[in-house]
Amino acid sequence: MASLLEPGRVCIKLAGRDAGSRCVITKVIDDNYVMIKSGKRIKGTKERKCNVKHLEILPQKIDLGKSDDLKKIFGE
Repeated sequence: MASLLEPGRVCIKLAGRDAGSRCVITKVIDDNYVMIKSGKRIKGTKERKCNVKHLEILPQKIDLGKSDDLKKIFGE
């Protein structure tokens, strides 16, 4: 599973108040934690630390430099 953890990978949150929403991995901290951006809270502008166990990794990957890709993922 560690090979799927990379910046730009699209995920679905499985736990917490954001459960069911899409997010994007922005930075890999270690094998257990990543930094994510989510569109559900604060329009995806704030990065947060998230446990990998709370994410369902999707095969989709985006370019983090393109704001159009982020808007498309978050449905804005």
